[in-house]
Amino acid sequence: MSIKQIKPVTPPDPFEAYGHIISPLSVEDGGGYMITFPDLPGCMSDGETLEEVLANGRDAFNSWIAAQVDMGRQIPIPTHYDEEGKPVKFVQRLPRSLHASLQARAKAEGVSINTLVLALIAEGLGRRETAVQNSPVKRVA
Repeated sequence: MSIKQIKPVTPPDPFEAYGHIISPLSVEDGGGYMITFPDLPGCMSDGETLEEVLANGRDAFNSWIAAQVDMGRQIPIPTHYDEEGKPVKFVQRLPRSLHASLQARAKAEGVSINTLVLALIAEGLGRRETAVQNSPVKRVA
C-alpha cells in the first residue's frame, strides 16, 4: 500500500474567513473540544483545549483544502462573506472593563482580540447547541 503525498496549497480564502463551530466533547467521547466547518463538509478536528482545537482546526483546514485541490474539486466560498467577497463586519459596544479583560486574555493566549472573540462566540454557540440537543423534549398534551 502506498501513501499519496499531497502538496500544500495556499487556500483561496484564509482560515479566519470560514465559519467554524467549537463544541465541547463528552467524557465518553474523550473530553476536550471538537471543531467543524459548516462550509467544508467532513473538515473537522479536536483538541484538549481551545487553543489546541483551534491549532488542530487550522491544520485540518489546510489539509482539507489541499486534498480538494489535489482531487480537482471546487473550494466552497465562505458563506459569511458578503456578495462582494468581503467578510461581514460585526460591531458591538463593550464596557471598558470587559474590553480590558478581552485584551488581557488575548495577550496571554498570544492571539488577537478578534480571534479570541471569534473563538469564544463559536464555543458559546457550540455549548448552547449541545445543551439544546441534550435537553429533554417537552411534550404538549
